[in-house]
Amino acid sequence: MGLFDAFKKKECSICGGEIGLLGNRKLEDGNMCKECAKKLSPWFEDRRSSTVAEIEQQLAYREKNREAVAAFNITRSLGDDTKVLLDEDACKFMVTDARKLEEANPDVLDFTQVTGCELDIEEDADEEMREDNEGNSVSYNPPRYNYSYDFNMVIRVNHPYFDEMRFRLNSSSVETTNGTAVPAIRKPNPRLNHEYREYEDMGKEIKEVLTQERQRARDEAKAAAAPKAAVTCPYCGATTTPDVSGCCEYCGGAVNG
Repeated sequence: MGLFDAFKKKECSICGGEIGLLGNRKLEDGNMCKECAKKLSPWFEDRRSSTVAEIEQQLAYREKNREAVAAFNITRSLGDDTKVLLDEDACKFMVTDARKLEEANPDVLDFTQVTGCELDIEEDADEEMREDNEGNSVSYNPPRYNYSYDFNMVIRVNHPYFDEMRFRLNSSSVETTNGTAVPAIRKPNPRLNHEYREYEDMGKEIKEVLTQERQRARDEAKAAAAPKAAVTCPYCGATTTPDVSGCCEYCGGAVNG
């Protein structure tokens, strides 16, 4: 009976479709087909501990997100392969490597949802070996290393389905070597490498822009929520609380210039 159950086809708890032999995606209290799994946010990592109800709620959010993607107006693009796209007028952003946004349905977030941003540079040291007189691979004395670097952007966010968006800026590792002109005992300065500086500057720009936009959006929200003080209109003399455009509520004059 146990062996039979192992090969028995399962039903997707989300769409009700039949799940193929290798297509099951386990949930805490059910199963999900790979087609439904593709609709989840690419930043979501807690599938196995999610219930069917929680997955259904996320899929409903993901469908609603399509409207935000359709309304998204790109005013600025940062990055290379994976890009941070900004809609500065709407105070929103998305992170994606897709060319067709409506098909990919990348998550659209408000600038105010950003809680932190950092560039994580990974260094990998690979020892360079030589061949001795007996054909064995041995270390140099002192040892020599070739270094490679990968640049990971980490955007921390306040979101119901994920708390960070982590992606690589470089498509291939940036390599530095000792070379013949550099003493083997000294680690080469990676910032002398043009590619290294390019990706480092790219990460710094993304961090600076998102941090600035987050603060701007928060300042605007705070100002909008602040109670409006009554003033005397210089045109009609009425005591008025200016509207969102700074105009008199009675005669329409520009009270705030």
